[in-house]
Amino acid sequence: MSPFVAVQDIPEKEIIKGYHARMIHMEGITVAHFRVEAGSALPQHHHIHEQVTNIISGTFEMTVGGVTKVCTAGDVIAIPSNVPHSAIALTDCYIVDVFCPVREDYR
Repeated sequence: MSPFVAVQDIPEKEIIKGYHARMIHMEGITVAHFRVEAGSALPQHHHIHEQVTNIISGTFEMTVGGVTKVCTAGDVIAIPSNVPHSAIALTDCYIVDVFCPVREDYR
């Protein structure tokens, strides 16, 4: 794989309804560029991965460990391993998630 990647050249994969991702997998991390449709819900879940969610555009309501916040462009959410979280896109959103270790289930 070339070290230079154009995001638009990565095939898009719908992870769950309304969450469309273009993913880069390295040995220890996964970076996922998400295009999220307004109204799309992410049910509560947890995983072993640490996750850093970067809101690039849109309005995204996220609940992490029982705390809910409406997030907008420039907000960053740091989710520790195994902490329950859920979300809903209040508008169309563009989000970049970083996961460690790599999300094998997203390959």
